[in-house]
Amino acid sequence: MASARRISGPCQAWPEDSAFIREVLDRIGDKWTVLTIGTLSAGAMRYSDLQASIPGISQRMLTQTLKHLERDGLITRTAYAEVPPRVEYALTDLGRSLRDAVVALAGWAAAHHGEIARNRAASELTGVGRGKAALRASAD
Repeated sequence: MASARRISGPCQAWPEDSAFIREVLDRIGDKWTVLTIGTLSAGAMRYSDLQASIPGISQRMLTQTLKHLERDGLITRTAYAEVPPRVEYALTDLGRSLRDAVVALAGWAAAHHGEIARNRAASELTGVGRGKAALRASAD
């Protein structure tokens, strides 16, 4: 008779139908979401300032990200009746509750990008799953 499987990790506490939780994780784990929330952690910003502050994001992707974040209640969009029109985006209380996690994640990526780049380069030489013993042996 097979033994019962031991379930561990964060998923063990989730309801059986956890599709929505995975969808939320997909949203908040997206690189543009992380960078947008991290950027807005400094305070409200106009669209053009946000775009200038997030290298590599296209106008289309920033617009899409902002719409999703507003729909999920993580940011607010405030349009001012001025000429020319002015729109600002800011974190909500819910968005601010996520700020520390995304800033830490972005900081971790910045701190470890060099090591990851070296690992990727080594993997190109040795292949995925082949261990680094072959690489070390060739270096000796």
